[in-house]
Amino acid sequence: MALYRETPLPSVSSLTTEDPVLLVQLSDSHLFADANGALLGLKTAHSLQQVVDLACAEQPRPDLLLATGDLAQDGSVEAYQHFRRLTTPLSATARWIPGNHDQLAHMREAAVQSRLLEPVVDIGNWRITLLDSAVPHSTPGYLEDRQLQLLAQSLSEAPERHHLVCLHHHPVSVGCPWLEPIGLRNANEFWKVLDRYPQVRAVLWGHVHQAFDQQRNGVRLLASPSTCIQFAPGSEDFNVSNEAPGYRWLRLQPDGSLETGVSRLADFEFEPDYSAGNY
Repeated sequence: MALYRETPLPSVSSLTTEDPVLLVQLSDSHLFADANGALLGLKTAHSLQQVVDLACAEQPRPDLLLATGDLAQDGSVEAYQHFRRLTTPLSATARWIPGNHDQLAHMREAAVQSRLLEPVVDIGNWRITLLDSAVPHSTPGYLEDRQLQLLAQSLSEAPERHHLVCLHHHPVSVGCPWLEPIGLRNANEFWKVLDRYPQVRAVLWGHVHQAFDQQRNGVRLLASPSTCIQFAPGSEDFNVSNEAPGYRWLRLQPDGSLETGVSRLADFEFEPDYSAGNY
């Protein structure tokens, strides 16, 4: 029996295998039930709205929106409803995965009668697999056996497609010592699966609130800014940078190559209020 479906996987769009695919990634929005809720003094719904406006202006017709975890800070149904409403202007098919601040049951409630939480997407000449690395009541991530099996099945069933794999937690070091203990705890098991499949082109994640772009055995490794506060790259301890909120875009080409970039808000000023103590 299939691990994640019982019927053939339909495509989410009318794109052919000869068409490029435009993705927009939004990550770590940390929304609250209160639309005016703030994280370290930054109103997260307001900054998400600004980032969505920027993405709409720069990427007017994305094919797919990927929300890679920590959509909510308080895990409330209302926060996920805010996220759905605020991202509607992108007019794109969307998929969500949970992060360590999310509450999966409430995500499911907010995603009712939608395909937002389906973990596998065929689009253009690509397959995108979205994994749940969140562990209840835990900041670090872990991929349960069922998730690793889903990954292996998704990869093995579509050898003719190029593959992008998404999760919330970082499976490699991003160069911030304080983030090392709160990444993906079983990264070795994750890579053991991926290394068996040469059609994997890229791995994409959130969680680290900063841009990251490296290669591992020919696989592109990408992390992205938050739509709210940013973590200072290379920091020894928890530290918020003065970089602006932003998003990542990816253009997946039919031949398996990809183009990607990060875009941030202009004229953004924010002084973190560490006394709030609510991260």
